Amino acid sequence: MVRIVKEYAVRRDEILDTAQQLITTKGYEKLTIRDILDALQISNGALYHYFDSKAALLEAIIERGQNALDTGFRAVVEDPNLSALEKFQRFFAALDRVRTAQQAVIADVMRIWFADENAIVREKIDDVIVQRRAPLLNAIVRQGIREGVFTTPYPDQAGQVILSITRGMGNAVLRLVLAFEQEPEQLHYLDELVAANAASAEAIERVLGASSPCVYRPTAGDVKAWLAPPQDKASA
Repeated sequence: MVRIVKEYAVRRDEILDTAQQLITTKGYEKLTIRDILDALQISNGALYHYFDSKAALLEAIIERGQNALDTGFRAVVEDPNLSALEKFQRFFAALDRVRTAQQAVIADVMRIWFADENAIVREKIDDVIVQRRAPLLNAIVRQGIREGVFTTPYPDQAGQVILSITRGMGNAVLRLVLAFEQEPEQLHYLDELVAANAASAEAIERVLGASSPCVYRPTAGDVKAWLAPPQDKASA
């Protein structure tokens, strides 16, 4: 029984690895199930034993990324040598590192992220994020209250509220990024991106009842660097 479970997990990861690589090279919209079947030399039935649609594949790729992130988040939250502010800042810094490391995939996926056919996928991913991360953030908030840096009277609800802010603002930011890609000469999008991030930071700090600013606010330079195509960064 253990051997069968292991083989299932290995094959599933092979499919996800191949799909993710093809998304990077072909783009999600152009990717077909046939591409995956040809790359892996497997049958339709073998693939559908694991995933019943291309949307299910996308959801699994994103969820697998969340699993890796959550391991890092838990390590931060459970570190006895870190203050609440350090934990809070490292929590979100981890997200920024992943965003930078996977920029090519993110840039491609976000072009189809807002399509109507992906609405259910978006909702599922949002639910997973809240269920996994809200308790971790709540633990940081409770520590911050003990240390006197946070003053919210709702520590057990703070995580869910913060994630609602970050997810909602994150979607707004992605829409601005897409708009800027279509009209790169319209530099006002950069100012709007900076303002959106600043508004999100201030809202989170108010939820926390933070005694001083504790959420990073990217500058226009930071935003430009992140928006630069990966090949431009590599040649810089």
